[in-house]
Parts: sequence; structure tokens; C-alpha cells
Amino acid sequence: MSPMTPTPEQLLSIAREYWRPDRYQHLTQEPSPEAHKLEARWKEALQKVDRWHEFLTDLKQVLPDFTIGDGTAAPDACFRCVAYPVKGRPLPPFDWVVVGCISILAPVYMLYGIEFERAGKARLGARVSFEPLPPQMRYPADIFARKIEETFGVSALPREVAEIPVPLVVEWKEPPETLLFHALFSNEPENVP
Repeated sequence: MSPMTPTPEQLLSIAREYWRPDRYQHLTQEPSPEAHKLEARWKEALQKVDRWHEFLTDLKQVLPDFTIGDGTAAPDACFRCVAYPVKGRPLPPFDWVVVGCISILAPVYMLYGIEFERAGKARLGARVSFEPLPPQMRYPADIFARKIEETFGVSALPREVAEIPVPLVVEWKEPPETLLFHALFSNEPENVP
């Protein structure tokens, strides 16, 4: 059984510990106290990175027809895994990817899909889709959800909560565009390897 998902108010309170309501860091070029807290939180989370790598290895076994990758990026507040519907190196052209995010700030995760526009092998644009995902993305997303809950004991963040606007600056995302999703996971969900 997954733990109880924190309330939107609790999640906003958590996010405020790591993100500011102003552009302090961008204006001063000095890390804010919140940025120092996020850096410390990452150091703590990375002490358990072996568990993350084991999780990715397990996904590769459970989804053998997909290329599984690590989409974790330093500016984000989450570990991210990606499933491409193809196998091989270099990756052949693909039109979509499923992404699973596990917040390092709160005991929640989120799944989403990205559909790409193409010109030959080049990706030109990306459209992010939250629940409900398109049918072709359901199978890997269901596997991600089950494995994330089993491995990390976190609960899914409902879409309606993830899409709550927050008065915080997350990297280059500013109000009124900043959502709770950006503060708990990534300000650039479409940016995957």
C-alpha cells in the first residue's frame, strides 16, 4: 500500500523550502538559502543512488522491448527514468517516450508522456501529456507506476494537484506559469535525452 499523498498545502510548503517567490538567484548570481537547501537535499538523495541504478536495471528486465534511460538532471528536483519504444544504439527515430519522475523533495511521483514532431531523424517539437496518457504509452507507464511504488514506497501525485499554480520561481519558470509539478519535479519536463 502506498503512503498517503501529502495535501496540496503540505506540498506547497515543502516546495517553498527549496524555491523562492522571486528571481533572487538570477539577479544576484549568488545561490540563495533555498538553492543551498536543494543542493544539500541532492547530496542526501545521491547517497542512495545505487537503489536508483538497481531500479533502472530492473526496468530493463521488465521492459525488454524498450530502451530505458536515466533522464535525471541536476537542476531538477527528481530522479527521472525514460522508456523509448525502440531498442538499439544509436537510438532509431521514435515518436514518443514515457517518463517517470520521483521527487527528492516529497514522497510523490508523476508519470507523463512526450510526443515528438519529426523532420527525418531530428526532433523539432515536444508535446507533454499527463494522465490520461495516450493508449500506446499505457503499458510502460503502468509498469513504471507499479515498480516505482514497490521500490520507493511513494504515491502518485494526481494531475489536478500537479497542475496547481504556485507563486515560486523554479529555474527559469516564473509565476503565473509555475506549477506544483515544476517545483517538485522539473521545470522542463519535455527536455529528455
